[in-house]
Amino acid sequence: MRRSSVRVLTAILCLLFAAAAWRLSPGFFAAFSAQAQTAQSLKTAAVSSTTGQAAHLQPVTASIPADVKAASVPAPHLVAAPGTEIYTAKRGETIPAIAHRYLAKTSYLTSSELADAIRAANQKGTANVLKANENIVIPGILSAPIAEKTIPVPKDFEVRAVYLTGFMAGSDHGLAVIRHWRQVGGNAVVFDIKDSDGSVTIPFEHPLLGKHNVYIHDVPKFVHFLHSENMHAIARIAIFRDERLVTEHPELAVQSRTTHQAWRENGKLVWTDPSQPKVQEYNIALAKYVAQLGVDEIQFDYVRFPAEGDQKDASFLFQRERPDAGAATAHAGTEASSAVSTAAGGSNDKDHAIPTTAPAVGGTLPQSASAPAQAGSQPAPQAAEKTGTKSAHHKPRRESRPVEAKQNGPQRADVIADFLKKAYAEIHPTGALFSLDVFGVMAWQRQIDLSHTGQDIVRMAQYCDVLSPMIYPSHFFGMDNIKHPGDAPEHFIGESMDRFMLITKGSGVVIRPWLQAFHWRTKTYSPEYIKVQVATAREKGGVGFLFWNAANDYSKPFVAMPEMRATNYQPDPKPAEASKEAEGSEGSTAPKAIDGAKASEAVAGSNAPKDGDTANSADTVRAANPAKASGAGTESDADKSDHGVRGSYRYFRGDELPAASVRASLTPAN
Repeated sequence: MRRSSVRVLTAILCLLFAAAAWRLSPGFFAAFSAQAQTAQSLKTAAVSSTTGQAAHLQPVTASIPADVKAASVPAPHLVAAPGTEIYTAKRGETIPAIAHRYLAKTSYLTSSELADAIRAANQKGTANVLKANENIVIPGILSAPIAEKTIPVPKDFEVRAVYLTGFMAGSDHGLAVIRHWRQVGGNAVVFDIKDSDGSVTIPFEHPLLGKHNVYIHDVPKFVHFLHSENMHAIARIAIFRDERLVTEHPELAVQSRTTHQAWRENGKLVWTDPSQPKVQEYNIALAKYVAQLGVDEIQFDYVRFPAEGDQKDASFLFQRERPDAGAATAHAGTEASSAVSTAAGGSNDKDHAIPTTAPAVGGTLPQSASAPAQAGSQPAPQAAEKTGTKSAHHKPRRESRPVEAKQNGPQRADVIADFLKKAYAEIHPTGALFSLDVFGVMAWQRQIDLSHTGQDIVRMAQYCDVLSPMIYPSHFFGMDNIKHPGDAPEHFIGESMDRFMLITKGSGVVIRPWLQAFHWRTKTYSPEYIKVQVATAREKGGVGFLFWNAANDYSKPFVAMPEMRATNYQPDPKPAEASKEAEGSEGSTAPKAIDGAKASEAVAGSNAPKDGDTANSADTVRAANPAKASGAGTESDADKSDHGVRGSYRYFRGDELPAASVRASLTPAN
């Protein structure tokens, strides 16, 4: 054959062979092509090496069809650790805004605390603004809402507390105050649930309460924080002085006999009618609700009738239902008006407190407008001497006698006692303690004071665990011939405690006083002033103490507490020295006993126990040693040092919450 024919035949056979191979194995051709390309690349590299030129990798581009991009290239997925949550920020969002939104879902108490935690968890430093689609970790996420439990303590548990408004308690500054108070030796906090203006500081729904500002958004969470600090949680509720309620529901206010409209106390519309069932039910419902949220104690303030203003013009529901009721109160109001005029130097200025004409048996004058809130529910004296106006202590006062009122029907004291009986029955089963704030002047048990306020201490003691008299020295203006009572804390604290211990003897109630933590009307306010009050109250039978400052400034107690702790324990003197001190000084160091005649007079009239009262009338009127009545100086109040020396505590025992109970309350509910 010719050479050309052979070539043609060979070519045809190759084509046939290639076609057969392609049909049998689709991947063969691709492999063959790859081998060819590899061979070509090696050849090219060899050529380049031979010519001395460096080999370079050439970029390769490829494109993925739009319909398969999402499936073939999945986006990275962040998994939140336990107790955290991942949040994807929108353009322009800030960390504080996100913290405010997430606060209710976390264990943090304030949005600023949560914002700091978010920055720390995401290494953001001080940054606030986030980028669009930026993922951040939210720490402190709760698996379920906190359900706190009350920590039961005996009623004579020694409370060492400061007072905080609801606004302060829910703020960062308030939390700092609480932590510092704990560090210096405090073990409790009193915080507002409802203040005397009627503002409710927590979420609460009731037909008489509309939309309101909330400062403590999660009560169980706040109480959980207090318990974690080993603190006793006391919820304060101002009861019958409720400006918001009477403004929105004037039909529930005290009524005027002359205008048949809401009665005003010195021009102010602030008082609900304590005998109105709706008012009572509203306050009891609030107290019971809070008690079930884990607080350890419910404290009622303003548990009384209005003590100022035109008492003759004030009309109450219990009087209208019983026309014969309250006749004694109206008569007492006439006497009181005269007393106010005399005590104020012939004028009838605003904000008068419980009136008095007695030279040495209690009573206070009004607080000036410059410091309207320093006294809690006990008004304070007005600075009459600054203006040169004659005041009661500048001239002789006519002697005052208890008003001999004819008891024709239910009186104000009956209304208060009946209300407390109902409240105690609702609160006590929750396990929380029940305490009452009362006027310090009520220790003198004068009929004129009782007829106005309705605070019959003997009867009130039956329906509470703790009584907290407000015995601020600066508020005893015009008493005991002491020109500046604010500078005589030892005298007025001691005298008040003696009287309260006497009239509550045998009732089983604990006396835990409110003490002055503000500088109003005293030139000697200092850490030493604080220490004198605490030591005197304890010496006279008080169990624990509460510090009041309307502005929540406790700089002086903060200094005094460590000093008291450092010098608190006092070893008893040696037996020989003790016997020498006892010789020739019998009675010189004994607590001052109240004269028997004065004691009988103090509890005379309607303040003596009524039929069916549980208070022991014989014990009540007997002038006994208050220290013995309270157990002060007994073996239970003593202690032994490491060296076996017996001693006592000058300021406080140092009680703390039981650790086991604290741990139990911090255990999440199932």
